[in-house]
Amino acid sequence: MTDTPINTLADTLAGPAAALEAIATVMPVRKTRCTLAGKRIGKLDVDPVKGFAAVGGGNLAPPVANAQVARMIAEIDRTNRLFIEAQRPIAVFLDTHEPGKPEHPYPPHCEIGTGEENLVDELAWLEWAPGVTLMRKDCINGVVGMTELATGKNLLLDWIVGNGIETLVVDGICTDICVLQAVQSLLSARNHGMTGPLREIVVHEPGCATYDLSLETAQRIGLPDTAAHPQRVAHHIGLYLMQASGAVIAEELVF
Repeated sequence: MTDTPINTLADTLAGPAAALEAIATVMPVRKTRCTLAGKRIGKLDVDPVKGFAAVGGGNLAPPVANAQVARMIAEIDRTNRLFIEAQRPIAVFLDTHEPGKPEHPYPPHCEIGTGEENLVDELAWLEWAPGVTLMRKDCINGVVGMTELATGKNLLLDWIVGNGIETLVVDGICTDICVLQAVQSLLSARNHGMTGPLREIVVHEPGCATYDLSLETAQRIGLPDTAAHPQRVAHHIGLYLMQASGAVIAEELVF
């Protein structure tokens, strides 16, 4: 049996665009126009930090301007202002790591004191905005990262219950990594009776983004083929997996 990286599918189909078309045919994502009026809503922004989303912001940030990441930042900014106007709560994950403590398989990133662990400039206003709770996490899965080891209490679940949130809107970066793991964990927690009134998780697709690393670039900088990460394909797969786990994928939020 030959161990062939799935990411080489993009090359087999003559590039990421063709790969995405083929994958979307057999793994469709159904996007909806989601009405939030009349619902007890809250919002979770996953890791809109400099180390992931500011151009040149760190090892895992885009090296040049990226349209998908720019769209994500603009949409988080726009929708957060609507949530604040409606006096509905917002939680923001900030990926934050102790210096020198690795998080495999990734290189050092978002270490305390580097500035990478802070909000991108366009969203820095959230630090002082009413109804916004910043939550620093030290691992990919923010739900796990919000668990206090000494007490077993989970700050995110307490925030959901304390605010009576029935519908949670989620966005952020990366669609197929930190956003995916947060959404799937919350859905499992909901099914296990750990989230109080939470009934629905809505992933706002325009407010999500992931990174782009072509197979050619991965090979050129000495990474294994499995490090290849075509942005649009990975974004789609992240949405598909969240949808398959029970999340609503929204292309538009209606207030």
